[in-house]
Amino acid sequence: MANILSTVNVNGVRAAAGKGLLPWLAATEADFICLQETRATDEQTRSALAPALDAGWILSHAEPGVKGRAGVAILSRREPEAVRVGVGMEIDGTWTPVTEFAETGRYIEADFGDLTVASVYVHTGEADTPMQDEKYRFLDAVGARMTAITRDFVISGDWNIGHTELDIKNWKGNLKNAGFLPGERAWVSSMLEAGYRDVVRDLHPGIPGPYSWHSYRGRAFDNDAGWRIDYQLARGEIATRAKQAVVERAATYAERWSDHAPVTVQYR
Repeated sequence: MANILSTVNVNGVRAAAGKGLLPWLAATEADFICLQETRATDEQTRSALAPALDAGWILSHAEPGVKGRAGVAILSRREPEAVRVGVGMEIDGTWTPVTEFAETGRYIEADFGDLTVASVYVHTGEADTPMQDEKYRFLDAVGARMTAITRDFVISGDWNIGHTELDIKNWKGNLKNAGFLPGERAWVSSMLEAGYRDVVRDLHPGIPGPYSWHSYRGRAFDNDAGWRIDYQLARGEIATRAKQAVVERAATYAERWSDHAPVTVQYR
């Protein structure tokens, strides 16, 4: 069965809805959309997305644990059979999130037939600080889930990690900064070694980008001085079916409704 999956950090769902997210939702052919940084309660998110929900989109949402931060969601064309909030494990038939991250609004996954889709938000971190230590603990928890799941799985989101020099325009200037630290990059490599495919990179081998995040500062967008930090990592039979991947970059700076662009993959 063919599926189209998009992922995008909306940088605040209420703000994005007022800038262009809603027309994009009305036009997209995606079957599933993973959202990050909704920065809103479930009620606020449903209100912001009301036209899309009225048009048939179904929302599964993990509220932020701290007001104004994080929040992840999955929009789908059909009802999920199951939804699990908070990165964790199935223990004796019960979903058990890792206590530290149970209510942070950084992870949600849902089952659709033989496919599980997850939306994840990995916070930026800061080198040599407790915030970076927390980022590594969260990555460890996500990695444990990714290793344990055995069905077709696509985990999408804002990872805030550039894996290789091809994924950051100014990689030389970021060697000691969060987002391009050796430990972060090694974590992505470990997931690929465990059998996951970075499907966008597979479909765009050996080239810089395509970048999905550009700072609002300076002329980063106009100069395409960006980062490729929004990944779709897939494992199982579906990983072999990715046939097209695009970053839906806005035509102009003024037309952006987030500092991230949607990353859309078509799976045969």
